[in-house]
Amino acid sequence: MKILKNRMKNKLNIRTEKDFPKKGIEFIDITPLFLQKETLKEMQDLFKKEIKKQEVDYIVGPEARGFLLGSMLATALGVGFIPVRKKGKLPPTTVAATANYTKEYGDDVLELPKLVKGSYKNKKFYLVDDIYATGNTMTAIKNCIEEQGGKVVGEGVIINIQELNEKKDLFSLIDINEE
Repeated sequence: MKILKNRMKNKLNIRTEKDFPKKGIEFIDITPLFLQKETLKEMQDLFKKEIKKQEVDYIVGPEARGFLLGSMLATALGVGFIPVRKKGKLPPTTVAATANYTKEYGDDVLELPKLVKGSYKNKKFYLVDDIYATGNTMTAIKNCIEEQGGKVVGEGVIINIQELNEKKDLFSLIDINEE
């Protein structure tokens, strides 16, 4: 893994696990970043500074690691958090939208919950996740929100694997290439 850009000042402790969750995939584990209180605070501060400009109504994060980052940022910004789950994990009566997408290691379906106080229409959303690889997860979520009448005003990740995508308007703390 070659680091191309790093906004972080604290020490980066990122682990990789070969052949996980299946053979041929090198899993990037960001758990050590969450274990270090100084690094966790720095990540929160950098994201908060970036997202605050957007005046969002909701932070949106897909399971599982997007939950960690997203709920932390929503709390810090004083906005709502929308958990995006795999199909069948949310109560069926509350599903607002569904998206099929392909990840590096298989196809999946995501569902977004129905908002408690109204609809997605005319609301502003900021998507966060741990790692941006092909971008299919974020694209699926963005499409669902826009189909419901919402506006995605930004996307941010901890790590962007640049060689796997050409996303130019993505906010990332760390840009890497796999080697």
